[in-house]
Amino acid sequence: MQSRFYKWSALILIFLGGLSFTFLLPNAQIALAQQPTGSVPTVTGTPLGPYITVNLDLDFANVRSGPSEYFYPKIGILMRGQSAPALARSPDLTWIQIRYVGVPGNVGWIYAPNVQLVSSGFLPIIEPPPTSTPPSTPTINPTLESAFVAPQTPTRLPTFTPPPLVENPIFSDASETPSRIPLGLIVLSLGFIGGLIAIFSLLRGR
Repeated sequence: MQSRFYKWSALILIFLGGLSFTFLLPNAQIALAQQPTGSVPTVTGTPLGPYITVNLDLDFANVRSGPSEYFYPKIGILMRGQSAPALARSPDLTWIQIRYVGVPGNVGWIYAPNVQLVSSGFLPIIEPPPTSTPPSTPTINPTLESAFVAPQTPTRLPTFTPPPLVENPIFSDASETPSRIPLGLIVLSLGFIGGLIAIFSLLRGR
């Protein structure tokens, strides 16, 4: 009985001691993360824009100073699969102006069927640049030219003599004069005479 009293007394003391220890400790402060007060900017990528890529079935594509193969010189090349920013198109839509660094103006023109155009919209249409002035053709002074050109004496052609007329031969039907005695009759007569002679020879032999 006494041991049970001591046991409960010890439990009560432990409970009271723990309760007093809890009230004596300073209040724990929970540190909260600071929340942003402003909006956080969203980082977005810069759009690439329209560009061209050289067709994979070509080794390279020529880049020219203007939209023509005959009136503008070649200023560079783009290799197979190489890309370049597209800027504009020619009025006939067969050439594309691209950014080509290292040439005057840093632009060039490439033939549209040789590349693939990737664009979200329509490229602007611009007029082609002026063509370069063709080199002057040197002329020769006619007086100076005549001093080096030997005069040629005209040679008279021989007189034409017509050939003699060709006479066409005339063929006539040669008709033989028919004999009065028919040839068949002569053959039969000779056969008959021969037969008589043969019969006479047989009779005489007997």
